[in-house]
Amino acid sequence: MSVRRTSRVTVSALAALALPLSLGLLAPTAHADDMSEPFGPGCSSVPEDGAGSFSGMADDPVATAASNNPELSTLVSAVKKAGLVDTLNNAEKLTVFAPTNDAFAKIPKADLDKVLADKNQLTKILTYHVVGEKIAPDKLSDGTYKTLEGSDLTTSGSGESYKVNDTAKVVCGDVKTANATVYLIDSVLMPKM
Repeated sequence: MSVRRTSRVTVSALAALALPLSLGLLAPTAHADDMSEPFGPGCSSVPEDGAGSFSGMADDPVATAASNNPELSTLVSAVKKAGLVDTLNNAEKLTVFAPTNDAFAKIPKADLDKVLADKNQLTKILTYHVVGEKIAPDKLSDGTYKTLEGSDLTTSGSGESYKVNDTAKVVCGDVKTANATVYLIDSVLMPKM
């Protein structure tokens, strides 16, 4: 009799566990931060469809996604010169503060050419724009984050108005790629050399 009783208890216990598990499978799996939309005045320059659009970028890892966005062609060229494409594409979760072409245009050509020719310095600058975690917009209001370069960067602001290191403005934020959250910024960030 005790064997039957144990069997009933085990079956009841399994049924009690199975019901919440099966209900969990029916629940939506999206997280609140996955539901947000890109924001900022620079978002209007992102193509509406195709590989460089927001939906197209969401399907690709970050370096590939950036290569399809016309606003990031200078950054992509620099990432290729530094040999960082595979590193960025194969990482699990990243946040990239991506300088736009206009951000690179603020740097005098001779200085930019010098940096592009120095792989070590270029790698240091580019990895300073990358954080090894996904950062949702609500975490930008007053944040300090360690970059892949090893130094910290800071974020501040609210609503749809954010700055990185009190200098670079986020012009299009919360762009999703397959492995990263991207914030397009209007200035190139410089780590301490």
